[in-house]
Amino acid sequence: MRKVLVLGYGIMGQYLVEELRKRGDTVDVVCLETVESKSPEVTFRKADGKCRPFLEKILKDGQYDAVVDFLLYSIAEFREVYSLFLENTKQYVFLSSYRVYSDVELPIRETSPKMEEVSKDLTYLSHEDEYSLYKAREEQILRCSGFHNYTIVRPSIVYSHLRFQLTSLEASVFMTRAWQKKKVVLPTRALDAVTTMTWGGDVGKMLAGLVGNRRALGEAYTLATAEHHTWREVAEIYRELFGLEYVETDIETFLNAFFDNSFIARYTLLYDRCATRIMDNRKILEATGLKQDDLMPLKSGLALEYRRLPQGKQWPQSPVNEKMDAWLEKHWKEI
Repeated sequence: MRKVLVLGYGIMGQYLVEELRKRGDTVDVVCLETVESKSPEVTFRKADGKCRPFLEKILKDGQYDAVVDFLLYSIAEFREVYSLFLENTKQYVFLSSYRVYSDVELPIRETSPKMEEVSKDLTYLSHEDEYSLYKAREEQILRCSGFHNYTIVRPSIVYSHLRFQLTSLEASVFMTRAWQKKKVVLPTRALDAVTTMTWGGDVGKMLAGLVGNRRALGEAYTLATAEHHTWREVAEIYRELFGLEYVETDIETFLNAFFDNSFIARYTLLYDRCATRIMDNRKILEATGLKQDDLMPLKSGLALEYRRLPQGKQWPQSPVNEKMDAWLEKHWKEI
């Protein structure tokens, strides 16, 4: 039995906490939401996990065997807190991302080249707030820390009833539009790219298998299924589930019409959703004792999580919807 602190409780955290509870661990969860515990082994605290005084106190008082950190930090923020974690727990599990990888080597494994190592796009490399870059640089901070009690995890796209994705669109756009019997506009180049989407429950099992695992110290793991699909195939699954209908356009039109050509939207689409994402997951399977056959098939997992949505679910409003309405009204007959 271990005592584990989990910072954040979302798409992955909900499944991890349940896996830790089932194996008998005591779990403290810090999140911004109000959550009632259904088990004496799990305690929820509504607080800002990035508040330094709070963090110092809970780490000192808790004497945790492991901390699993789902919070997002700027590089400057991470430099301020990483040593606090490493000095006050036996294992610090740091959430990175599969987006740190380039796709110059397939299938992608833990030793594959990273985007920052192979990209020659100076505009991209100059932005420290780009997700794949700051995650890779925070990984490096851990590796240069002089400590060995960290574990780096790099999840692929993770889906659950809390989050569904389609190319660079969120459910607030494509699911809302499908329910309203409206078409969705998608970029052709991304539709033909290969992606990997992993069920949150499987990621929870993978994470639980690393928590308290001595062999995981100082290591990095890709948390992913080996199953992969084109985004077009994913769109077809959504069509079967809730009637999604879509039309296609080129990337520049897509970015300019719906995202005002923002830097983040551009590089998320070009360097991730349009990249080939075929993952080699043998390292995480070996570390946890899982097998590929144990993992949820994508079509079954999406159907399962879609059924978990509450009746009348309302997604947050997105300005992309209005822009898509206007664009379709003007251009639909031309497509």
